[in-house]
Amino acid sequence: MSSDTPTSLIAAARALSHTVDAMRFAAPVSHVYNPLDYAWAIHEHYLRRYGAGRKRVVFIGMNPGPFGMAQTGVPFGEIDTVRDWLGLAGAVGKPATENPKRPVEGFACARSEVSGRRLWGLFRERFGSAEAFFAEHFVANYCPLAFFDGGRNLTPDKLPAAESQPLLAACDEHLRRMVEALAPEWVIGIGAWAENRAAEALAGRGVRIGRVLHPSPASPAANRGWSEAASRQLAELGIWER
Repeated sequence: MSSDTPTSLIAAARALSHTVDAMRFAAPVSHVYNPLDYAWAIHEHYLRRYGAGRKRVVFIGMNPGPFGMAQTGVPFGEIDTVRDWLGLAGAVGKPATENPKRPVEGFACARSEVSGRRLWGLFRERFGSAEAFFAEHFVANYCPLAFFDGGRNLTPDKLPAAESQPLLAACDEHLRRMVEALAPEWVIGIGAWAENRAAEALAGRGVRIGRVLHPSPASPAANRGWSEAASRQLAELGIWER
């Protein structure tokens, strides 16, 4: 484990951002956002403030949501939570080619990221303060890029193999560097896809892999009580007490 964890995390994120910036994606992808570029200042602040020290549990999401990390640079970065609970705010730039159907408005964005509201809401309810949560936990996204087909959000699992393979290789390497820095006991995928990516990237590294239900409003199961379901899953894994 690095003696200066945030510095290691920042170096890994910069390397990932540089690598994925050079990648190109064909139709149906119309726009690609890299918040590690245009929202770097907020993301770096997140890593510096909350990435220090060893973490027992690292939660891994799939990729940025259009009204979350794409706006704030913070994983699952629902704006009210990022500003009011995490205490992070500031200017956010623009992607090189902005999608007019999904503008980047930063902290002025009026839309709420439901997945982020549910995820951070659970952590806030259970731990009270962000400092108490981050004492042993961390939240990251496996892939830093948001993909759009016009106004429709595209997830990385929908990309053709020729485009996804170099992307997954870069994201796997970043995940390994992050885990080396944070030395967690557990990596928890937020949804099955993230769990599977973590299991493949971290095979043989002595890290325990699990998952929780994804909090997306597109999931009927999540809409029937995501917080309770996720808490139960974490208790069954022995990560949280019931």
